[in-house]
Amino acid sequence: MSRKMRVCSGWKRLLFCLPLVFLLPHLISVSKLQQQITSPDLHTNKPQKSNHLILGPAAGVGLADRLQCQGIRALNRTQFSSFTDASTYRDRISFVTVFTMYNSSVNGQNSEKFRHLVTIGNTSYNKVERSLAILDVFINFIQVSVPRSNIIILTDPSSELPVHRDRVVMNPIQGEYSRDKLMLQRIRSYIAFLETKLEENSQVQGSKNHYIFTDSDMAVVGDLGQFFHDFPNFHLALTFRNNKEQPLNSGFIAVRGTAEGMTRAKAFLQEVLKVYSSKFMKASRMLGDQLALAWVVKSEPSFDARMFTKKHPFLHEVSGASVLFLPCAIYNWTPPEGAGQFHGMPLDVKVVHFKGSRKRLMLEAWNFLKSSSDNDISDMLCLVLSSGRTKYDF
Repeated sequence: MSRKMRVCSGWKRLLFCLPLVFLLPHLISVSKLQQQITSPDLHTNKPQKSNHLILGPAAGVGLADRLQCQGIRALNRTQFSSFTDASTYRDRISFVTVFTMYNSSVNGQNSEKFRHLVTIGNTSYNKVERSLAILDVFINFIQVSVPRSNIIILTDPSSELPVHRDRVVMNPIQGEYSRDKLMLQRIRSYIAFLETKLEENSQVQGSKNHYIFTDSDMAVVGDLGQFFHDFPNFHLALTFRNNKEQPLNSGFIAVRGTAEGMTRAKAFLQEVLKVYSSKFMKASRMLGDQLALAWVVKSEPSFDARMFTKKHPFLHEVSGASVLFLPCAIYNWTPPEGAGQFHGMPLDVKVVHFKGSRKRLMLEAWNFLKSSSDNDISDMLCLVLSSGRTKYDF
């Protein structure tokens, strides 16, 4: 009896384990598949940013008012290929940018992230050196295009920037320069700067010093004195694009250097700061200032937002200031984003904005211009136009 029970018990174990014999290989396969899905190696299949220039077809082929390129050779010439000397205008222009450095401590120097190098031409840069190289090229373009202008860098007093250039001035302004608050601090720094200029009574009899507040990843490639001359009554200027959510780009703000111009511009920026702080702090790291700018402008009862679909400058009264709206396609052209890029590059482009991952392209463009025997700005712009749609490693 006991032997029969042991036999039955053995058969029961066999019957119980039999499904496992078939299921076990399947479970192992699923486990391996799960490991493959969660493996870091899977991310290597994602598109990687390029570490060298990739030339493609240049947009705007056949359009008469657009730059025409054959490779990196311009078939026509931009309007300001030969830069206009600033002496053409009696008034002077100063460029103002906010810049600070992060991870610049000794401990930061030893971090793995800090040691990551990027090579451009014959030079390799770590993360901090890349930022300083961009600032240096920003200065280079201005000093070539508007040689008599001054450049003012608004910075954290604790940030010791190794920048020693003619006509470049460091202006420390106390504030909060953390990454999360930098855009907010930028507006505060602009306001503090204008307050200082008003207190100094910087206006000189018979001439004025206008101010253009820009991002440091911009290249001035054309004449920026003309619109101050053509529109003599505006207080500040903003750049616009045909974008419903973000029609204004904060990377370029011009202020007329009169007492009234600076006073009205300061009051306008204070209103933007108020809206920014109350409504858009969740977007403080990136887009809060642009959203606040759009809010202030669109809140003006008489303002028609359909004006942002136009291609030409226009004036409008906003918050007590006469605001000149300039098209991004000319004064804030961005490869590959921004108004007009899919239709090529306008022949009268004045400023190229190397936003986001295009900063490598800014350094490449300057190296190309510097190595060119005739300093041909149009050929350089063909390089930018043909390369702009690639994601680079900055």
